[in-house]
Amino acid sequence: MSKIAFVFPGQGSQSVGMGRDFAEQTEEGREIFRKADEVLGLSLSKIMLEGPQEELTLTYNAQPALVTASMAALKGLENAGITPDFTAGHSLGEYSALAASGVLRFEDAVLAVRKRGEFMNTAVPSGQGAMAAIMGMEAAQLKGITDTVTEEGHSVQLANLNCPGQIVISGTAKGVELASSRAKEAGAKRAIPLEVSGPFHSELMSPAADLLAEVLDGMEIRDASIPVIANVTAQPAVDGTEIKQLLVQQLTSPVRWEESVRTMIENGVDTFVEIGPGKVLSGLIRKIDRSVKTYSVSDPESLQAAITALKEEN
Repeated sequence: MSKIAFVFPGQGSQSVGMGRDFAEQTEEGREIFRKADEVLGLSLSKIMLEGPQEELTLTYNAQPALVTASMAALKGLENAGITPDFTAGHSLGEYSALAASGVLRFEDAVLAVRKRGEFMNTAVPSGQGAMAAIMGMEAAQLKGITDTVTEEGHSVQLANLNCPGQIVISGTAKGVELASSRAKEAGAKRAIPLEVSGPFHSELMSPAADLLAEVLDGMEIRDASIPVIANVTAQPAVDGTEIKQLLVQQLTSPVRWEESVRTMIENGVDTFVEIGPGKVLSGLIRKIDRSVKTYSVSDPESLQAAITALKEEN
């Protein structure tokens, strides 16, 4: 029997129209979209289905929209009786993973990430923070560069350790600029500035982390029925109290995605199902280990293809 992990995408995977087929063709999809609108007190479904893309991409819209689209897609797998051995999500996607593992109710997950998006958006004034993807450099070498730049008074740190040769850095605009140029001087292939509204997963997100802790304190966070691989530790988490602390730490800590995937593989996972818009995580997973199988579920067609393949395997 192969072991399966359900993985959920983060910010950047959003697109206008995502989840439309589930919302239009399934009762459960409709209900998920309706609940999201009700909890947030606004028509998130209209932004998701009609756009414009600029509005959907706003951090505080993109985050609940991605959780909503992912949960609508998840229902089909659950109905087919396919359950994972582990769940994990990239940054924001961790909230979808926690909902899938029974830690958070969907309504609480959507509300938490709406607030998280708002807090992240206002933690650092626009233009003062930045992020960049550094291609073709080892983490230890890049960390040496970011530590030096930070010591010089320009805060910057590793934010996303995505896959071999792809690491995102985050911090002040000056810190990211300096670290990017020094990384290239030290042999990095490329440094690509990212279109983001803030320096996510950096120490500059501390104000947002404090506010998020208050929101999570008001929510029921249960123990996981399925272990969740936490971004902060890249290890399985089950205890609800620990998970809450990890969610707060996650805002200022790097997303250890490559290590998270390796942890799942070491624990016997050979099949990854990416649930939600896009195929970003499937691409990263293949770069980490080409021997595993990946499926992407974003609409009824890809859902059916994944169900058929998974049932044949098991």
